[in-house]
Amino acid sequence: MIRDKYQIERRYINKRQNVRPGTRLVSGTPGFLVAHDTGNPGATADNHFDYFQKLINRSASAHTFIDDNKILEIIPAGTGPDPAEKAWHVLYNVTLDNKLYGDDANDIALGVELCYGGQINTLEAYKRYVWYLAFCCDKWGLNPLTHIPSHKQLDPTRKRDVDQALATAGKTLKDLFYDVVAEIEEQPVMISPPAAVQLPANVAQVLIDDYVSPAWFAAQKVGDQVAKTHLHNLANNLRLAARIPLQVGAAAAPFTQLPKSNVQELVFRWLSPGWFAAKQKGDKTATAYFNNTANHLRRAAGMPTE
Repeated sequence: MIRDKYQIERRYINKRQNVRPGTRLVSGTPGFLVAHDTGNPGATADNHFDYFQKLINRSASAHTFIDDNKILEIIPAGTGPDPAEKAWHVLYNVTLDNKLYGDDANDIALGVELCYGGQINTLEAYKRYVWYLAFCCDKWGLNPLTHIPSHKQLDPTRKRDVDQALATAGKTLKDLFYDVVAEIEEQPVMISPPAAVQLPANVAQVLIDDYVSPAWFAAQKVGDQVAKTHLHNLANNLRLAARIPLQVGAAAAPFTQLPKSNVQELVFRWLSPGWFAAKQKGDKTATAYFNNTANHLRRAAGMPTE
């Protein structure tokens, strides 16, 4: 499950008994999800927020409205910091929800609305709809194949949603169930960093001779013991990355990946200034040298080259 694939916007309508009574779900967390569509082709999630914010003459609402641009919760659904509240999205005199799930949908379920038609790209809205249902199923351990009834399934004599919106996207309710399952199973693509490789010995030695040693002697001259210790360790890290013996006459050092912080210091303190100076002079040979040396260091630290 890719949990950050889309953003969930939470912008709640005002509490009023006919749309948002402000009481929590009896079940605490949602026990199932009811798949609705708005039955209002072309109306966006924002349009429905405005409608329910102003609704005064009847009882109706849902938790979440999803179009091709956003996922908008207008009543707390429990996906964020606010606990899930009731919404009026299935009539209480419908009995199938009680038979299947042990209680009324308004008391234990979320109502999730798919916006479609008109200027709305229904396929894009469908992708967000599938992801949101998958997010909720994954969060609360719900089985998508059994815990996402459509409004039509719960109230077949009166309702046609979510089937009518799915048809405009060339989808069926069965497609929806299995697309939600596939969404839960989807994993982010993991890009493995490159493996560190041995630093060429000649590159390590040139860096030590041209940069690290002169800096060490400069630190010694001013009595900077901290800098001397750091530069001594930096030189030894270069030797280990190149398998150069740490002492004269000793066996080759074991290969050790060069610390990334050492690469950054060498590149920004010495190689980058040299590269910019060479570029100003138009010396392509020198710029290539500095660039290649920096990439040798990056490879020795398992970093991408530039």
